[in-house]
Amino acid sequence: MKPPFPGMDPYLEQVGIWQQVHNNLITDIQRFLSPVLRPYYRVDIEARTFLAVSPPEETGIPDILVLDTYQPQGNVLVATPKIVFKPVLAELPRPKAERITERYLEIRRVDSQEVITVIEVLAFTNKLEGNGREQYITKRNKILGTLTNLVEIDLLRAGRPMPMRVAQQSHYRLVVSRSSQRPQAEIYLFNVRQPIPDLPIPLRPNEPEPILPLNHLLHELYVRGDYDLKLNYRQPPQPPLDPDDQLWAQTLFVTEHHDSAESN
Repeated sequence: MKPPFPGMDPYLEQVGIWQQVHNNLITDIQRFLSPVLRPYYRVDIEARTFLAVSPPEETGIPDILVLDTYQPQGNVLVATPKIVFKPVLAELPRPKAERITERYLEIRRVDSQEVITVIEVLAFTNKLEGNGREQYITKRNKILGTLTNLVEIDLLRAGRPMPMRVAQQSHYRLVVSRSSQRPQAEIYLFNVRQPIPDLPIPLRPNEPEPILPLNHLLHELYVRGDYDLKLNYRQPPQPPLDPDDQLWAQTLFVTEHHDSAESN
């Protein structure tokens, strides 16, 4: 079944689903760009790995044992209560570390092996607070300080957007940062009711820029992966939409169900 949403499907943003979409979309972008850019460029899928550390859980508080003992007072023995701190075995909390691998794309010159453009599809670890976000922003800042172009695809409403000065707010953002135009960058802002814009992929200055049909690629991925069978459209997406957008989304499901019934 075709996707019910004209652009980004917010139901794809849920944990456990987006990780699949993220990896498949990166592969599909490589497959699209590779024949367009050859023989002068190649498109590689690269990976970075880091430890994501989550806060420890409470393991409990050791009990204090209270006993009655005899203490002498002058020549008379009397029973008086006393707190005795008896050591017991306990387990101290420790952070939970999970090894995370994030994939991204590099466009390289075939002759010089120079990285011309980096394409990032943002993951939860990039958007949510933690060392994953910190490490990504550090890498992002390094790229922005070089002659490498950066394309950043943010299709997640969860978490905070990447640092940028932009007057408008939106559900989703596409960033095209050409090294020759910094600190300015082109930002494509769009919401759940809109198709995903086509995205120019910068190369070296004055070279033609291939256009990435991101909306088409994502919708093909949806159909090929049978995501209509995996997603529960009876429940609100996570994160939830605002009330007006949720009501609008419900009309899409009614229309889709009506169209499917007529085709049968």
